[in-house]
Amino acid sequence: MKEAQLTTLLDGGRYFEAPRWHAGRLWFVDCMARTLLSVGPSGDRTQHASFDDVPCGTGVLPDGRLVVLTMFRKRLLAHADGALSLYADLSGIAAGTIDDMIIDGLGRAYVGDLGFNLPPPPDRGADGRIILVTPDGQARIVAEGLRFPNGIAISEDQDRLVVAEMDGECLADYEIGSDGSLHFRRRLACGKEPDGICLDRDGAVWVASYGEDAFIRIDRDGRERQRISVPGRRGIACALGGADRRTLFCINAATSPEELRQGKSSARIDIVEVETPGSGYP
Repeated sequence: MKEAQLTTLLDGGRYFEAPRWHAGRLWFVDCMARTLLSVGPSGDRTQHASFDDVPCGTGVLPDGRLVVLTMFRKRLLAHADGALSLYADLSGIAAGTIDDMIIDGLGRAYVGDLGFNLPPPPDRGADGRIILVTPDGQARIVAEGLRFPNGIAISEDQDRLVVAEMDGECLADYEIGSDGSLHFRRRLACGKEPDGICLDRDGAVWVASYGEDAFIRIDRDGRERQRISVPGRRGIACALGGADRRTLFCINAATSPEELRQGKSSARIDIVEVETPGSGYP
């Protein structure tokens, strides 16, 4: 298959994360700049909020409010009308730093808990968990035994959740119960150090592979179907959006784990049109 050609939509960031297509724009955060941003199809950028902690995961509530996760204070903050307000405080339930998150069409937030505090200890194991925050504000653990849970995606019918295990180099696939509980089904192979993910209409998963400088499409059986390379740049996160949800937004960065610890990173958003449209959340 011919390699897809990327076009740069936005450059000049530090470390972009958590892209979500919402209201005709791509919303995302810059973790290092501690800002919430959006970009339109023409590349126009708007800054919406700044944070006193490192923002990472995002999600969109059914009423249109955007929720942003802050990693170290372990909070979810709702953004509306240019202001931030506390949506949920997870400091009493999270065992470690919280990382990525997603919100489904019923307003249920699924949050990745690393199980340890960053920077990661050398002896870390399968300590990661997923915390469910229901619309009434209740929080509980719905999955355990994950090796660095990162990107999370949910199907359109809200009966499937997939989470990337960055240390496990796989995708953990769950069935979602009517009460939001998760029931483990299987693990699927994927690229090295999977980070952000999204689903398409065929149930395939687009994976941002941090360790392979690529964005990889994995089908329901764990087979690689397509690969988009970003040589010399880390695959960070991806989302399908645009008018027909066939635009794949690929967040990538020129950095390394060592450079990240030194605050050195240069992020951009590239786009490419794909055959199968997106489905579900994000």
